[in-house]
Amino acid sequence: MSELHVLCKVNDTEYVLPASDVLQMESFAGATKVPGAAAQVAGLVQIRGRVVPVVDLRVVFGLPPIPPTLDSRVVVMKASERVVGLLVDSAREVLKIPADDFHPPPAVLVQQTDGLVKAVAQVGNRLLMLIDFIKVIGEEHDDGDE
Repeated sequence: MSELHVLCKVNDTEYVLPASDVLQMESFAGATKVPGAAAQVAGLVQIRGRVVPVVDLRVVFGLPPIPPTLDSRVVVMKASERVVGLLVDSAREVLKIPADDFHPPPAVLVQQTDGLVKAVAQVGNRLLMLIDFIKVIGEEHDDGDE
């Protein structure tokens, strides 16, 4: 069975997120900084009347943050009751990728990304990495009592 995925780029690397977890995508012009927040937290934005924390995937992946561009997007995602925006360099494509096309990532990739990439898919000549959203927002310790 094929599932829809939102394709986003961070530093010219292509990643995918399950479209079923994406609430919306918005342009990013900046966020309100939160004193004392972790380095990867770009700040807070208001999207359709809701205040949403934004996590900069560049920082999560160990890259320097960059000023927002016309292509910068916040991909607003929901996990359990948490709503978090992921700041990416660009996001404008939705792909249908068969579940069978995803394979576990190579061990070296798991080590280098600290488990943030949970699967890899070859689509045509593109290698797409599936981001583990729960791990990115630090919820993997959740005991699952939803």
